[in-house]
Amino acid sequence: MQYYMKRYQLVSLWVLLCPLLTMGQFRKYSNEFLNIGAGARGLAMGSAQVASVSDATAGYWNPAGLVGVKDHPSVSVMHAEYFAGIAKYDYASIALPVQDNQRTLGFSILRFAVDDIPNTLFLVEPDGSINYNNIQTFSSADYAFLFSYAQHLKQTEKKSISIGANAKVIYRKVGKFATAWGFGLDAGIQMKGDKWRLGVMARDISTTFNAWSFKFTEREKEVLYLTNNDIPVRSTELTAPRLVLGGAYSFDLGKQLKLMAEANASLTFDGKRNTVISSDPMSVDPNLGLEASFRDQFFIRAGITNFQRALADEDTLNQKKVWIYQPSLGAGFRINNVTLDYAFSNLANQQNPLYTHVFSLRINFIRKNDN
Repeated sequence: MQYYMKRYQLVSLWVLLCPLLTMGQFRKYSNEFLNIGAGARGLAMGSAQVASVSDATAGYWNPAGLVGVKDHPSVSVMHAEYFAGIAKYDYASIALPVQDNQRTLGFSILRFAVDDIPNTLFLVEPDGSINYNNIQTFSSADYAFLFSYAQHLKQTEKKSISIGANAKVIYRKVGKFATAWGFGLDAGIQMKGDKWRLGVMARDISTTFNAWSFKFTEREKEVLYLTNNDIPVRSTELTAPRLVLGGAYSFDLGKQLKLMAEANASLTFDGKRNTVISSDPMSVDPNLGLEASFRDQFFIRAGITNFQRALADEDTLNQKKVWIYQPSLGAGFRINNVTLDYAFSNLANQQNPLYTHVFSLRINFIRKNDN
């Protein structure tokens, strides 16, 4: 009994640390917190943003879109809670236009954290008895800091072309046991016409890395050794590049009513994934989004993302597969220089829904003499 309890007591901690032990290898799902999204508008539209984004959240979706922030600074903030409040996700960004709106600087910060995780390393005493007073809690938090730059390459009355880039610093911490620092680069381009928009975003073009270091007390090392677990020292986690292509088109449905549709395709190059197009070495995952706007003040949005093939529940014996996906809905309204957006997003799929509410606020700091 004592042996099995000692094996069990490591579960809470080791579930978090085991994925970090791969030395210097690509991981398909490295830094996944950076793929959640930014802003309720983007999440409501199924993360289809690379072509149309033109506010402060462009630092996340496509830095080239930051040139859409003109004349005055713009700030965007977002908060969301996942898994019944267990995980918390916060995002904030600012865009600063400079040099007569020809260039824009941006800064973004993202935080995804799970708090009050039980550490059961010392749940079992040396004599085999269970002492719940020995359970302590810790937090696992991921941070990303994005420094963005965008500028116009060409700007006419009918067409504009802009480029942008991100330098991102990543900090991850698992209690007092593990910390990581990372660095990566993104680059993007946008082209805009009267009604159409095109965008390309190259994520992690520098092959983003996380360098992990671990710290354990002698007592913790002893427990790890007695339960036949490796004691990590250092490890490096690499994130492979990803290319996102997007196109958007706007339709006039009346004098004051417009509809914009956008489609994105995320291309990964790390082997087969469970996506619409799955091949080696490239897989393609689509995102679809719609936004209806009335007088550019009221908005209704919908999106679909994360298409996957899965076994149908009613026909598992015949291995019949069906397409599943993540739907999302949202709305927003703008009053003067303040915009409030809402998204009702499904984190899982339509077979096993796991919905969450997301709110974001955007403020454009207009000077009095601009009114």
